[in-house]
Amino acid sequence: MEEGDWEDHYYNRFDTPARSVLNYEVELPPTVTEAQELMARFAEFKPGTGRLMFTITTLDGQSVGGINLNSIDEKNGTFSVGMQIDRDHRGKGYGTAAMEIVLRYAFYERRLNKYYGSVLESNIASATMLKKLGCVEEGRRRQMVYSQGRYYDEILFGLTREEFERNYPPGL
Repeated sequence: MEEGDWEDHYYNRFDTPARSVLNYEVELPPTVTEAQELMARFAEFKPGTGRLMFTITTLDGQSVGGINLNSIDEKNGTFSVGMQIDRDHRGKGYGTAAMEIVLRYAFYERRLNKYYGSVLESNIASATMLKKLGCVEEGRRRQMVYSQGRYYDEILFGLTREEFERNYPPGL
């Protein structure tokens, strides 16, 4: 991400349905200042932020979303990923392609061993994508998240490097 990407972040913060399944909460309305400060903090892979944030672009340079590698535990080799695809670009494979690239980077370049993540039971698109990439459902936290007047289960997913290599060998 670059500092100039703040406008895309700002625009996406108004996508309440997507943000609520990403962060498991309804966020307060964004401000221009907040969007600019976030980009300034994470742009250019500044050290000490605890995450690596990327803008997802098409081959012709159009921004279609964002993805980040986070919660990296070098000692145990674990990590998580956060992603949001812009509402106008969902369902076109951009999320799956971006996730594959980030998983390749984490497993083959960073030598990490295990991806872990979760989705709300209502987030069928993300659960389907994770399964398509080879992630295994490892458990369920029942009625874990309260949002929009009801409780949702949180579905836990995991993927080891060994499992990933079966479908995505290094170097391809």
